[in-house]
Amino acid sequence: CGASSTNNQAPRSSHVPYLLRPIRPMLFRQTQRILRRLPNAVNASRGLATVAPPRLFSYEQVTAGVKEADAIESVEAAFGMLAKGKVDVPIPMHIGIDESPEAGPGDCHIKGGYVYGTKTWTVKLANVSFYKNTEKGLPIGSGIFVVIDATNGFPLAIFQENRYLTDLRTGAAGAVSVKHFAARDHTKVCFLGTGMIAGAMARASNEVQNWTEAFCYGHDDQMNKDFCAKMEKDLGFKFTPCATAEEAVSSADVIFTQTPGSATVLEKSWLKPHATIIASGSDQNTKQEIPVDVMASSKMVCDLVRQCVRVGELRSAVEAGAMTEGDVYAEIGEVVNGTKPGREGDELIVVDLTGTGAQDAAIGQVAWDVLSK
Repeated sequence: CGASSTNNQAPRSSHVPYLLRPIRPMLFRQTQRILRRLPNAVNASRGLATVAPPRLFSYEQVTAGVKEADAIESVEAAFGMLAKGKVDVPIPMHIGIDESPEAGPGDCHIKGGYVYGTKTWTVKLANVSFYKNTEKGLPIGSGIFVVIDATNGFPLAIFQENRYLTDLRTGAAGAVSVKHFAARDHTKVCFLGTGMIAGAMARASNEVQNWTEAFCYGHDDQMNKDFCAKMEKDLGFKFTPCATAEEAVSSADVIFTQTPGSATVLEKSWLKPHATIIASGSDQNTKQEIPVDVMASSKMVCDLVRQCVRVGELRSAVEAGAMTEGDVYAEIGEVVNGTKPGREGDELIVVDLTGTGAQDAAIGQVAWDVLSK
């Protein structure tokens, strides 16, 4: 009976449908792999609780610790890497805050990037043009930089920089432009627009060029005079407030434009034949500072062509049919790397600065290096 009972029992595997029998070993192996990994997964989950939160640096710490001289070399190197294709820099994001009873008006710009081989990467959020803030006793702009560890993806620091680092890296780009596109004997400079960015341009460019006199124009006469008085005191050379933009432009070898509007700010007939124009006002497709005929007759240089054709001065010339992307002489990084020469004689040069994530990544690394010690 025992033998008969044993013979009548089906093998245990017969309870598994025939088609699934080959899968059993595979399921067993997969289960074993999962079980082996569980301790690591648990440890990793526990590790998240031990990661230090990002350090917060105040506006006062940032402004006291990071200066123009810290920024110029790193931004110049970032332009060089950008031209080599060694920077991951997405097209900027723009959020428009339309005016309503509850909010605005204002704009938010989000940029970022990673420079190959560096230890950090950066995301920057800059809020600008909140003009109603003046009625509240607040600045019209603010911003933060988030610097992330490139080895593990964890945030290292948040810099409450309120556009200071943005203006610093913009000024550094202006200084790099002067270094490569203005002759050493071009010592008279013009500023059209006399706000915070003009100050950043003046301070940074003074690190690379021996200016002898500045000519300045802004729509607010008192602001223009105050700017000239402060810059002359800080930088030690003469700043002259001008009654018209034409007076300022026609007096200078190098012209910085940094205005927020959509109307052009100069005319070709005002320019010296060898003028260098460094335009940083256009960062969205509603803005334009430089007339199309000026760009079309110049040696045109961009910080990043694919960005300038969308939101920079170049956009207006292309839309007007006066230029194509192929008419751009160079990106700044190509000149930095020595691939192409900068100024070669008495030619008219226009440099289109829209601001790149490469600059933000560079200045973020500098800020971390300086302030984390």
